[in-house]
Amino acid sequence: MLQAAMFCAAVLLLAQAAIADIAPFVGAYTGSVIVTHPDGESELRDMSVTIAEAKKGFTVKWSTVTIKGGGNRKAKTYEISFVDSDRSGIFAAAMEQNVFGHAVQMDPMKGDPYVWSRIAGDTFTVFSMFIAPNGDYEMQQYDRTLVKGGLDLKYVVHRNGEPTRMVSTFLKRQD
Repeated sequence: MLQAAMFCAAVLLLAQAAIADIAPFVGAYTGSVIVTHPDGESELRDMSVTIAEAKKGFTVKWSTVTIKGGGNRKAKTYEISFVDSDRSGIFAAAMEQNVFGHAVQMDPMKGDPYVWSRIAGDTFTVFSMFIAPNGDYEMQQYDRTLVKGGLDLKYVVHRNGEPTRMVSTFLKRQD
């Protein structure tokens, strides 16, 4: 009985440690960036991210609104929950429910992204890996570094190990 109580206490402490690691990043942030494409065309993108504590970890919700010529707007929004892993400072994405109702990773061999995150010092990073039908891969990396008044965002895409896109901007804390 005592062992079971000690085990439960250890699990609760680990869950609290995962939430505590994200605590400095919790909040809502917004900003804009001008993205220049390889063809020389530019477009304005409004960006936002909200990082929030959750019952078993934390969630990250981010949106990008692309504003093209003539004022046309195209919005994309993503939300991912993260839970503690067996490795300190590394968190597993909990994007699907298994047959037991537990949150689990998606399957990259089925075309789904494999997502995880880490906290290293003042930088919170979300990684996404995609495997194309032909076996090529794409890695997306979102580094969000704490700075005075908000976050510095650096977004990098690599295809088969080669960088193909990079965007960086400041996201101002809203709360």
